[in-house]
Amino acid sequence: MKKFQQGFTLIELMIVVAIIGILAAIAIPAYQDYIIRSKVTELINSAGVCKTSVAEYYQTKGVLPADLAASGCSSDKTANSLAPVVTNGDIKVTAQGGLATQLTSAASGLDFFYKAGCPTVGACTGAAIAQWFCDPTNAGTTVMNKYLPAACR
Repeated sequence: MKKFQQGFTLIELMIVVAIIGILAAIAIPAYQDYIIRSKVTELINSAGVCKTSVAEYYQTKGVLPADLAASGCSSDKTANSLAPVVTNGDIKVTAQGGLATQLTSAASGLDFFYKAGCPTVGACTGAAIAQWFCDPTNAGTTVMNKYLPAACR
């Protein structure tokens, strides 16, 4: 009578568990970065809506709006961002709640900025807004580069 092996041996099961552990060790940090990036997108979207209002104000009046009320931007906040702040056409959105906690634990800043470029940063005296700067060097964004979209790095 022949005896057939049924099931897996202990060593085979241990190898499978080790492989799953290695994959999880790689995947979990990458997934956490992905979650933070998706929440930072909420900051960018909040500032982006305000960017349209600031550009319209500038096109109509010829000067950048002094504050949020003048710009006509929404003063609504979200679960992950405070209301935008407009100062002389510069738009700032600060993280709050869970996103602020995640960014702080990642040693990142909490502020995202848009600065008008006409044609250079802040030089808006009669020229049209050529582009919006959001990178840390020109705009002063304090969120880490790895969480920003490619256009803001």
